[in-house]
Amino acid sequence: MKGNEFMAAKFGTSGLRGLVEEITDGTCDKYVRGYLQHLKNSNLAAEGSKIYIGYDLRASSPQICEQTIAAAIKEKFVPVNCADLPTPALAFYAMNNNSASIMITGSHIPADRNGIKFYRPDGEIDKNDEQEIQKYAGNISAETLNQTPNKGDVSNERNIATEQFSDRYKSLFSNDYFSRKRIGIYEHSSVARDILKDVFESFGATVISLARSETFIPVDTEAVSDETVKNLKAWTKEHQLDAILSTDGDGDRPLLSDENGNYIKGDILGLIASNYLNANVIATPVSSNSGIQNTPNTDVYLTRVGSPYVIAAIDEALAKGSTNVVGFEANGGFLLASETNMGHGSLKPLPTRDCVLPMLAVLSMSNDQNLPLSNLVKSFDMPITHAGRIQEFPTEISSAFVAELTNSTEKRDKFFAEFGNVSEINVIDGLRVHLDNGDIIHLRPSGNAPEMRCYVEAGSIASAEALVEKTVGAIKAYNNI
Repeated sequence: MKGNEFMAAKFGTSGLRGLVEEITDGTCDKYVRGYLQHLKNSNLAAEGSKIYIGYDLRASSPQICEQTIAAAIKEKFVPVNCADLPTPALAFYAMNNNSASIMITGSHIPADRNGIKFYRPDGEIDKNDEQEIQKYAGNISAETLNQTPNKGDVSNERNIATEQFSDRYKSLFSNDYFSRKRIGIYEHSSVARDILKDVFESFGATVISLARSETFIPVDTEAVSDETVKNLKAWTKEHQLDAILSTDGDGDRPLLSDENGNYIKGDILGLIASNYLNANVIATPVSSNSGIQNTPNTDVYLTRVGSPYVIAAIDEALAKGSTNVVGFEANGGFLLASETNMGHGSLKPLPTRDCVLPMLAVLSMSNDQNLPLSNLVKSFDMPITHAGRIQEFPTEISSAFVAELTNSTEKRDKFFAEFGNVSEINVIDGLRVHLDNGDIIHLRPSGNAPEMRCYVEAGSIASAEALVEKTVGAIKAYNNI
């Protein structure tokens, strides 16, 4: 690949994503070097600076890590290999050392794909950074390198980074705080699985490990699979659990289920955590539950889907002098933008998606109020939502479809006629349609994979599930799938 030739891997809602062979073909080298050149030209780092590198448990991640290290050496940075650890742990460690970092992960997408996330010394990159990275990458002639002479002291750096991240939370509560709780951890191939066990055992909880896997399993915390739903219920009953904790592959998206094995949707998880932390400002994507907009005494910023947009809204709120600012996504990833009190300690900001904080906050609120998780969720009385997706739906087709319905009132009304009359639309991200019967249907092409996302709100769980199924069927019929 030379000069400005097309690179199939591309930026999505969170970092660079693509098939493994689209990243290892030299694209990794181009983008990593482009990122580091951007850091140098923006005075965010200089030659000789450390760059912290980590990865998830996908089979392809160590190879991409080696290519990343080789690219860093070519740009005269000092790569620090932190090996396999959660994305928020890597970001936290690097930020504590005033350094940039790179995480090799495809998050929740299938194992034949992977990705790269970039972090500045002050946190996640934004959309302006993405544009600059692509500009510099387009002018680099890539080389594909599978070996590198310097892998660094992996074990020591990884241990320090994970201990710092665990200690961030372990100091907040006493060692018997959760002594009456039985908590399962759905480990699968989550790189955060051992940290979750360490943190919650430090509070006295009885922790049961569930379904640990040595091969990568994609777990999407926003579109939880039917198999996962079934397993959560079965494990909860078998082990008499108060909750089950899990994450996506790189540990920046949480998954929490209650004492009945029902998982708590990520936006509700974020809302409850925000309440527990006494947030004054919430930044969240338009795909989140519409009831969040009615949170008392709280300014709510609606954004496009993706942590860079949430961070942009957070920065806007901070620039206005707001305090107690948080952000979260419908997948549950939680960003803390202001120092806050929690338990008998305080937390410094961590402006990147985190899995531990929202689960710990919600379980703490449940514990303090002596309420089962299901009752705590019910007390917030939020609209009923459900989500689905159509996989292997080419992005160019899904984007054209949504654009067609967005731009043509006639075609939009015709498509939604079997659902109800369109009373209002929102085009912040994709097409969000409000119907005159109170239902909401939100169509959005995924920014991470060839998928069409479908989010709905309806009057009951059964009607929401049926609405997703009906909408997915209508989309397939419309596009001859």
